[in-house]
Amino acid sequence: MSHSLVGQFLARSPIGMAVMDTDLRYVWINDALARLGGVTGDERLGKRLRDVLPRLDAQAIESVMQEVLESGTSAVDVEYHGRTPADPDREHAYSTSFFRLEDASGVVRGVCYMVLDVTDRWRARERLTLLSRAGAWTARTLDVFRLADGLAEVCVPDLADLITVDLLDSVLQGEPARDGALSGVQPLRRVARRDTGDDGAGALAEAGRLVQFPPDSPGARCLTGGDSLRASVPARSIAGWVPVEPLPGPDGPDLGPCSVMLIPVRTRATVVGMTTMLRRASREAFDEDDLLVADEIVGRAALGVENARQFTRERNTALTLQRFLLPRQLAVQPTVEVATRYLPSGGGVGGDWFDVIPLSGARVALVIGDVVGHGIHAAASMGRLRTAVRTLAGLDLPPEEILAHLDDLMLGLIAEEPPEDHGHAPSELGATCLYAVYDPVARTCVMARAGHPPPAVVAPHSAVVFPDLPPGPPLGLGGLPFESAEMELAEGSVLALFTDGLFEVRGQDPDVGLARLSAALSPPDRPLEAMCGAVLETLHGREDDVALLIARTHGLGADRVASWDLPFEPAAVRGARALARQCLGTWGLSDLSFTTELLVSELVTNAIRHATGPIRLRLIRDTVLTCEVLDTSSASPRLRHARTLDEGGRGLFLVAQMSRRWGTRYTAAGKIIWAEQTLPGAPG
Repeated sequence: MSHSLVGQFLARSPIGMAVMDTDLRYVWINDALARLGGVTGDERLGKRLRDVLPRLDAQAIESVMQEVLESGTSAVDVEYHGRTPADPDREHAYSTSFFRLEDASGVVRGVCYMVLDVTDRWRARERLTLLSRAGAWTARTLDVFRLADGLAEVCVPDLADLITVDLLDSVLQGEPARDGALSGVQPLRRVARRDTGDDGAGALAEAGRLVQFPPDSPGARCLTGGDSLRASVPARSIAGWVPVEPLPGPDGPDLGPCSVMLIPVRTRATVVGMTTMLRRASREAFDEDDLLVADEIVGRAALGVENARQFTRERNTALTLQRFLLPRQLAVQPTVEVATRYLPSGGGVGGDWFDVIPLSGARVALVIGDVVGHGIHAAASMGRLRTAVRTLAGLDLPPEEILAHLDDLMLGLIAEEPPEDHGHAPSELGATCLYAVYDPVARTCVMARAGHPPPAVVAPHSAVVFPDLPPGPPLGLGGLPFESAEMELAEGSVLALFTDGLFEVRGQDPDVGLARLSAALSPPDRPLEAMCGAVLETLHGREDDVALLIARTHGLGADRVASWDLPFEPAAVRGARALARQCLGTWGLSDLSFTTELLVSELVTNAIRHATGPIRLRLIRDTVLTCEVLDTSSASPRLRHARTLDEGGRGLFLVAQMSRRWGTRYTAAGKIIWAEQTLPGAPG
């Protein structure tokens, strides 16, 4: 083949080609390269690349050519981007290969390079990258604001210079989208706004503000119709394309001439919001491919929005259920000041709970527990457990027996599960609990725990301690006993009951969290609300929900408790009445003398007839007046209704009628029958 034919082939080849000398100046180019660059061969000859195409990264390209010239190693498929005189308004991508030229004697003569326009390949790769990043954000979070911000981060600046994402308030609250077309002027909540920092964008509403399209604007029509739209918008005409807050001026913010895309956010074929993307005049306008990519990105984000909506709805339902099941208002106890906190986790509502239960004899039960799992199942199981605890507390059982009954309850709940549901309701497969009873007369606290961390106890002018309570298994295992421990509490001591979410953090030693808790509880003479706030400030990186109950204990002084040992004989009843009458007179409660004497008479008589001595009578003046009679018998009294002609059997019936409430609790020495009366002037 002749050299002329080869020259014609190279000159007319569809692949751009050029030859540079050793000074990297043009000595020959073909017609294809001239068309690609928009500069003729005559204009290039003798010049360097940086002189001919200044809008390309000429310095980087020439460095590649210099390296090829020096090393002799070819560089294949080197991609670079830029604008050329042939198409100055659009950025192109070029794939270039460089080869060193040598003559027959091996002398280096220059560099040859070949160029292909791979803009379509580059743009397709960029779009795939955008879609991949958008899909990753969709699966990363169930928070709508973080999801929308991730969408904005993906699109700016790679796809747009400015983006706003606006959704219906109902979607953010977890409510399902309404069927039917959306009103074009429906207020939307801005959940994300991101821009490249150019002037004008700051006038748009920030995330969290309400925005809307003006009536009969392109944006309003797009929101109603549900179809995506793109257009070029002249200066000072953006108001109908970007939803904004009400502004004094009719035209809204001036963003200059720009290209705009409106992409409705659809879930379940219903429009629930709008995504607005904008490019400034300095970039090429959006084309149809950009609209397709934006549609796909917003469509993937809409799946995440729907998942987040369903999660929010379930979480709100569980929170509502839990708020209803947790104590709405704790009973005021003069002997125990209480402050509480509950913090749900970001992953959903858990089964943490607490309670403060008034008991007989001015005692108070402090309870805290944690049901395994999250969600509505955990909240429902927590409600069952709390109701059971209150019922058992009303029986005046000791803490270890209450935990044993709760263990049986959990085993029963597990047994009720259908076989196909095993493993699908983890909230019912176990729980932990700490049950403590404070006696202000003896100033002692009896505690038992079932798989729960022990409380923190701090006496005045003392360091925080975590008492070594006998460990008990979590509720729901069965077969293992529970034990209790008793400790004395000085006046003004503070007890902090908490769940493991307060101190257990993944990757951190639990002792670190307990040390922070100890520091937050010192000194103990501060207001309890302030102590709760200090404890919550120690939380770092928590993943579980947290329940906290802090109590400050106060004892009942000798001026509010009276106790007498009575002889075991019928004549003691008369003396017991006299002692009670005299005590009430000292306390200024003479108005209660008649009913109190009646209660004392019946309870003491009942003990003499059906129990064994010795007998002790005790009166306690707290929020109520409590009358207690202790005997050494373990036989349980039984309320019965006597018939008309029966001579006896009406004692406990009278006690029940004349008292606010009454009951029996057992001790190591026997039992105590007690009855309460409301103090004059007290509520109820």
